[in-house]
Amino acid sequence: MTRSPVWHPFTQHALEPPMKRIARTDGAYLVDEDGTAILDAISSWWVITHGHRHPDIMDAIQRACETYDQIIFAEYSHEPAEELARGLIDVAPAGLSHVFYSDSGSTAVEVALKMALGFFHNTGRPRSRIAVMENGYHGDTIGTMSTGERGVFNAAYEPLLFEVDRLPFPEVGDEQVTLDAFEAACKSGQVAALLIEPLVLGAGGMKMYGATLLRELKRIAERYGTLMIADEVMTGWGRTGTLFACEQAQITPDILCTSKGLTGGALPLAATLCAAEIFQAHLSTDRRKTFFHSSSYTANPIACAAAVANLNVWRSEPVGERIATLAELQRKRLAHFDADARFANVRQTGTIAALDLVAPSGGYLSEVGPRLRAFFRAQNLLIRPLGNVIYLMPPYCITGAELDRAYEAIAEAARLLENGQL
Repeated sequence: MTRSPVWHPFTQHALEPPMKRIARTDGAYLVDEDGTAILDAISSWWVITHGHRHPDIMDAIQRACETYDQIIFAEYSHEPAEELARGLIDVAPAGLSHVFYSDSGSTAVEVALKMALGFFHNTGRPRSRIAVMENGYHGDTIGTMSTGERGVFNAAYEPLLFEVDRLPFPEVGDEQVTLDAFEAACKSGQVAALLIEPLVLGAGGMKMYGATLLRELKRIAERYGTLMIADEVMTGWGRTGTLFACEQAQITPDILCTSKGLTGGALPLAATLCAAEIFQAHLSTDRRKTFFHSSSYTANPIACAAAVANLNVWRSEPVGERIATLAELQRKRLAHFDADARFANVRQTGTIAALDLVAPSGGYLSEVGPRLRAFFRAQNLLIRPLGNVIYLMPPYCITGAELDRAYEAIAEAARLLENGQL
């Protein structure tokens, strides 16, 4: 068989079998070229919210295709972008007033970092440091790699990365260590922004912390004039139980990044929302204070139309009830693993469930990870562990019976590993 010329992300092609092709998608399923239905228990890398090919979003894309393709956004605007911006400001935490479009979660965060540094530069108070939390992940561009956890993901690119102030992850009962570290960093007067994944650190291992700590971090940031950037790329659009995770801490970040579920998962689009003073710092008759950022496909009209349709789904359908139901379904099934010695750190935030398989070696490169993926794939389940960390983040249309399939497979995988059969 001739190997495909396609180079897949996060894939070691020397070790992985040729990939099956997906012929279509529907609801909670991917259907491959052989007609096999595969339960998408991780929302195709966390992007699918309501389910694959929600009819209203698909219809909006089709209608937009009859009118638009790409429009240069540095010279003109268009109604899908204008309507979406108004809608995002309406649903976002109160106080965010401007929307800058890009095309992925990584670029949304890059935009946020540049906004923060530009804010202090343009107001004559330059600051050069960014504070982050250990185990964070913010993307794979140079700036976002710099702010993410250092390790195998970015070791080859170390010469290109800038240094940041890293806060210890808040272990349960010891959150004050994180708060003290942040305050100590802020006292230098050089921290422009705290960049943080609110409530759940995704690719870093589905690490979870409470809303109280997030609220206290915001309080410290305000005391020292440091901006807070909420990376809601994964946590937004209901994953943590509320539309945005920041709502649970009752805070408004100075800058909020969103992507993934922004279009319901249908098309790539990202937005960086900011407070008025950040926009005002770039508003000047001095052209040197312009916010110098763009991409060729900024505010693609078809993607914006999909996102507007997604907002309408949130308004017209009982999405909140579906999220609450899914969270309860997850809770009940996770409870069966609490006393199972083969698992540790059984945890949940909203619709996100995670548990650590006790293995000889943990971490992303744990050898158990590829074996688990292969096992789940053979069960027609899309579950992609982060090393020994198994998590489920399904679309909101998934049923209890479908979740049972996933949890039964997790238990069976643990049994096989325990008996040396996997």
